[in-house]
Amino acid sequence: MPHRSFFEDIDPIRFRGPDSDDPLSFRWYDADRVVAGRRMEDHLRPAACYWHSFVWPGSDMFGEGTLERPWNDPALDPMDAATDKMAAAFEFFEKLGVPFFTFHDRDIAPEGSSFKESCRNLDQMVDAAAEHMERTGVQVLWGTANLFSHRRYAAGAATNPDPEVFAYAAAQVCHALEATHRLGGDNYVLWGGREGYDTLINTDLRRELDQLARFLHLVVEHKHRIGFEGTILIEPKPSEPTKHQYDFDAATVAGFLSRHGLDEVKVNLEANHATLGGHSFHHEVAAAAALGVLGSIDANRGDAQNGWDTDQFPNSVEDLSLVMFEILRAGGLGRGGFNFDTKLRRQSTSRDDLFYGHIGALDVLARALLVGASLLESGDLEDRRQARYAGWGGPLGEDILAAALSLPDLHAMVTDRDLDPKPVSGRQELLENLVNRHIERAR
Repeated sequence: MPHRSFFEDIDPIRFRGPDSDDPLSFRWYDADRVVAGRRMEDHLRPAACYWHSFVWPGSDMFGEGTLERPWNDPALDPMDAATDKMAAAFEFFEKLGVPFFTFHDRDIAPEGSSFKESCRNLDQMVDAAAEHMERTGVQVLWGTANLFSHRRYAAGAATNPDPEVFAYAAAQVCHALEATHRLGGDNYVLWGGREGYDTLINTDLRRELDQLARFLHLVVEHKHRIGFEGTILIEPKPSEPTKHQYDFDAATVAGFLSRHGLDEVKVNLEANHATLGGHSFHHEVAAAAALGVLGSIDANRGDAQNGWDTDQFPNSVEDLSLVMFEILRAGGLGRGGFNFDTKLRRQSTSRDDLFYGHIGALDVLARALLVGASLLESGDLEDRRQARYAGWGGPLGEDILAAALSLPDLHAMVTDRDLDPKPVSGRQELLENLVNRHIERAR
């Protein structure tokens, strides 16, 4: 069935190389280019998100929406608006050339007057999405349920003091997970936007954490019940909208998962959330890889002068090069990918601004991938890192790690040998210069 065109003046975006002056072309993102043995598209698995690009009107806490989004016209019937919005989204995905998209249940279908009606709306729009996917070849990187916008979730979803809210949230996730499965999604994400507290005065921390663990077990159990082979992901964030969220960062989530026997669950890391947690994005990715929970990426950036989640398009090759290095070093993202959880600025009001933002971000990821691959293949960082820890491969290091030496044994050894180890330079400045040289050379 033909749909109205919302981007009729935009041709499909093509790779034209680093010397291109066409702002509607890729300069670095060449989907079929082989990097470190794989196609660039297969490394990045890029996705455009439904919510910021097609749902958000450009509003903020001080002002109304500014963006030109005819599919969000309040005069439209909600399901007609959802149909137009989906047509606009898939026209954009297809012309941009991304292989994946991501969505919340309430992004693609409006909430009804009852839970049954909400489910019917979602089922209808999932059927429509399946037709668009068949026509365009665009797939689902991950789906999720919006457990934070409605007022019923003001005190959280899984961690709510009211078990009826827990039950409602569980039912909503059940339906959203099944919808994601029907669309062949590669992952399912749980973002606990309100799973935390505003004040400890009225909060039972232990109870809420136990509730959250039970909720996650229910999701994992249902994943296996319906035969969903995708990965369940948690998206860490330290705060905002709550004062403190229980999924603070990758390390916190990894500890929580291990404690509650949820080892198959991984993390979907967002750059701007790392910033809010006081970490670099490089740190969050390296920590997740080291702890065995690295799953997928939300690619964006924050603003150092703002204390909130600004969700801007990534624009720094330097910031992302070491992120790419760590991902490649860990063996890649598997079923994960790079989702552009990104907003246009409120003054970027035109529909075609969506293309400029995503084109620039994809080019940044592509060039950072080239740098990360160059760093890994050269061994410039890895060889020096291994040399720094070489002593742990010797007899003393091996005996310590094998628990062959007790504390008194080590005391006696240091005394007998009169050990006086001298510090060895970490060569930080040298290594930073090496990284910069790889950035300069990346082509």
